[in-house]
Amino acid sequence: MKHKPDHFDFRILEELQRDAGLPQRALAEKVGLSQNACWRRLKALEASGAIRNRTVVIDRESLGGGFVVFSLIKTRHHSAEWLRLFRKHVSAIPEVIDFFRIGGEYDYLLKIVAGDMAGYDDVYKRLIENIELETVTSYFAMEAIEEQRPIPLR
Repeated sequence: MKHKPDHFDFRILEELQRDAGLPQRALAEKVGLSQNACWRRLKALEASGAIRNRTVVIDRESLGGGFVVFSLIKTRHHSAEWLRLFRKHVSAIPEVIDFFRIGGEYDYLLKIVAGDMAGYDDVYKRLIENIELETVTSYFAMEAIEEQRPIPLR
C-alpha cells in the first residue's frame, strides 16, 4: 500500500478472513464505511498485494481428506538450482497444502492432506521420486484443535 494501513483497512482484512464471500454492502456496514469508500480501500489492498486472493475454507474430513501429516525434510543440497527443482517437484504434489523452508535441524516442513495412510504413502513415494533427500520424518495429526485461524492484525 502507498499509505500505512489504518483501522479501516485492518477491519476490512479481519472481516474478509472470516468470510471472503461477504457482499460488498455487508462488508462496508461491518467496517463502518460507505460502500464506495470500502470498495476503494478493498481495491487498494488488492493492488498492494495485501490481499493475494479470496478462498473458501472447506471441511476436509467431509470430503475424504481427514488424514493430516506434517513431514520434516533434511537435505544435503542447498544450491539455488536444487532448490528451484525441489520447489517445482513439491509444488506439483496437490496433497501438499503448505510448504515452508525452515531453520533448525530440518530444512523444509510440509503439511500434507490425504484420505488415509495408503494415500499418504502414495504422496511419500511421489515426494522421494527422482529427488535426493537425506531424511523425511513424518508426524500424523491425531486431532485438529485449531486450524486455518485468521492472521492476527495490528
